[in-house]
This record gives sequence, C-alpha cells and structure tokens, in this order.
Amino acid sequence: MRASKLPPTIAIKRHVGGLVIEIIDQTLLPNQLEIVQLQSVADVCEAIRSLRVRGAPAIGCAAAAGVALAASRAPAMGERAFMGQLEDAIEQLAATRPTAVNLFWALERMKKAIARHSTSPRSELIDALALEANKIIADDVARCHAIGRYGARLIEASPRILTHCNAGALATAGYGTALGVIRAAAEAGHVRLVWVDETRPLLQGARLTAWELAQEGIACRVITDSMAASVMGRGLVDAVIVGADRITCNGDVANKIGTYGLAVLARHHNIPFYVAAPLSTVDYALSSGADIPIEERAAAEITHLAGHSDHPVVPVGVAVHNPAFDVTPHELVTAIITDRGVVGAPYQESLARLAEDD
Repeated sequence: MRASKLPPTIAIKRHVGGLVIEIIDQTLLPNQLEIVQLQSVADVCEAIRSLRVRGAPAIGCAAAAGVALAASRAPAMGERAFMGQLEDAIEQLAATRPTAVNLFWALERMKKAIARHSTSPRSELIDALALEANKIIADDVARCHAIGRYGARLIEASPRILTHCNAGALATAGYGTALGVIRAAAEAGHVRLVWVDETRPLLQGARLTAWELAQEGIACRVITDSMAASVMGRGLVDAVIVGADRITCNGDVANKIGTYGLAVLARHHNIPFYVAAPLSTVDYALSSGADIPIEERAAAEITHLAGHSDHPVVPVGVAVHNPAFDVTPHELVTAIITDRGVVGAPYQESLARLAEDD
C-alpha cells in the first residue's frame, strides 16, 4: 500500500532548548500548506482547541507528543516539582477537547511510560517519553494501513462513495481511517467517485477531504450537506464511509455533526453505512452513546462566515446551538472497520472479542 503523499501531520523534532512538534496548520488549508512549530504545552493545547490539528487519532498523537515536549522543556527543578509539572501538562492536554477518546487513550500510555521510568535519570525519562510518543505516531500509521486493507475488501469495483468531514491523513498520523479505506480501494481500481460532504459549519470536507483526494488524484465531487439525500435518492451513492471520534462498547458512534443524519438516509436508501476507526477509538468503559460527552463549540463558527468577524451570516443576538458531534445508534451501522478486522452486529459481542485479542 502506498504511503500518503502529504507531509506528516505530526512530527517530533529535536531542537535547541528541547523538543518541538511540527504540525500541518489545518486552518490554512486548502489555500496554504504551512508547517508550524509548537514549542510549549500551551502551544499544543491551543493547536488542538483551534483545530490547527484535529481528528481523533491526530489529537491523541499531538497530546502524546505534548507530554514529551513538556518533559524536555521543563526548567531545572527538583524531581517532585518536575513530576508535578508533567502531571499539570497532562491535565491541560486532557482538558482541550472532551469527545475524542484517542486523546485520553494516548495520555494514559504516556502516564504509564512516566511510571515505568519514574526513578530513571531525567534525561532517560525524556528520551523514553519521546520514544513512546513516536511509537504512538508510528502505531497510528500502521493501524490506518490495516484499516485500509480490511475496508478495501468491502468495496466492489467502481463504486460511488460518500464521506463526511475529514478522516484522512490530516486527521491521523498519516493515511487515514475512512479515507484510508478509500485510498486502498482506489489503489485497487475500485473507486469511481467520492462524494464529499462540505461538512458545515467548518467545512472540513470541502477544505480538507477534497484537498487530500485531489493531492492523491482520486476523483471527487463536493456537495453541500443538504444534498446528500438527493444524490442517494438518485442512486448515485453505493456506500457511505465515515470516521469516528468515539465508539461505545455497544457500537454507538460519535462523529462529526451530520453523521447521524447520513446514517438515517443510508438506511432508508438501502446503502451500506461503514465506520472506520482504530481500536483505540473504542471506549469500552461506556455502555452507549448516551454517555459520550459532546463538545459544544463557539457560536461564531456558525454566526460568521469561516469564523471571520467581518462576515456575519446570522442576525446579531440570535441564539446558536453548535454541537461538534452527534451520535449514530449502532442499529444504523452496517459494519465497523478496525485495524483488527471488520466487525458487525451484535457489536457488544464483536467489539468485545477484538478487545480480548488486543
């Protein structure tokens, strides 16, 4: 399978004064491809909150790298104060976005790495944390390639695939989940066209997914979110593939707002609805989607065009409801494509079996 042609979404580099993290600033795409450096935990937190880095797996990778960065840039101090600073960094990173479970999964891995090396010299601990963060990044790329391999087997020749938001290389450490499946299927010559929902209000589909597909030479066509029913009704969609920010143990799926509606439409039109995500996105501690915390984002994302204060599109004073995600009930999900294989209903049992093998 070919690697993505895009630069790494997240990279850890050694620099004077400690580690730095390099990311693609996704808020500038598709007009500008810029690599920016993050040199503090505050920088990493801002990048996650502002969506400079976004997508559940990518957020987890950035958070893990942020812990390593914090350790490398901590000023000279006693061991107790140093460990306290690491704990504070982890708390700051955990508070950035509540829905994507990969964030907390990655931070738990970093906590375990800290515990394993808690009595080591500080330089060894810093090296161990940088190594663990790089392992998480490499692990994510490998998981995405596995998702692509498993998912491509579901795609018959020349389908028209509809996707929502961005679940590609930009949303991961590379290759992508939903777009990983599409990439793998395209390599086999099995993709005729990708319908790309623009994904209101921040246009991750129009700005990011369409850009990725264009870079890869995969035929795509952008539609507004409200056009999905029309193209399905006209028989122009053969499958829907989306990513996920959190999947509960019963198979309920939290993903970008608008996903639930697509699942309902797909069921009505007898179109398979696939969810692609690494096993790290499954939250086995939650019994259903009702337990998933849903992030509410700033009203300006809706009231102003592209968030710009000089482009209001909603009358001043009108209230706005802006949840970043919705929950798709497991009954509407045809299959979940993971890095350990494809599973179907009953998800309580099939996802549990994957956990036993992990």
